[in-house]
Amino acid sequence: MKFDFQPVRISVLRVPPGPIEPTTEPRRARSTAWGSGHGSDHQNPQVDIHEGPDGLILEADLPGVSDDSVTIQLEDNILNLEARVTFSVPEGAVALHEEFPSTSFKRSFILSDEVDRSRISAELKNGVLRLFLPKADRARTRRIEIKMS
Repeated sequence: MKFDFQPVRISVLRVPPGPIEPTTEPRRARSTAWGSGHGSDHQNPQVDIHEGPDGLILEADLPGVSDDSVTIQLEDNILNLEARVTFSVPEGAVALHEEFPSTSFKRSFILSDEVDRSRISAELKNGVLRLFLPKADRARTRRIEIKMS
């Protein structure tokens, strides 16, 4: 798969310094309002990723986006988020000043094998898309009992 931007690699493996492989993508995206799509016509939404005991929670800021304009696709180990927000000027009015133009958002993530792809879920609330990426059973920490003989 060819990208016009650098996808973020996500892993639930605990490899120092954290669960996500280092990349300059998140820092670069945070340095601007919503980041840049590397000169393309889309924005990189700001994303926070947290790891809990059951999996990862990915939160993407998508201001003004409705649930019918968001597409989440999983192809092999690539999770693609795309969204479009359009603002219209009321009928009979003329736009004099716009600080938040209509735009599209796009971001991709490489998932590790430790994410259970069949149980990924998503919700959109107040302009924040929240994805739950559950850990696969084999990636969960478990205690091994020792049998006494």
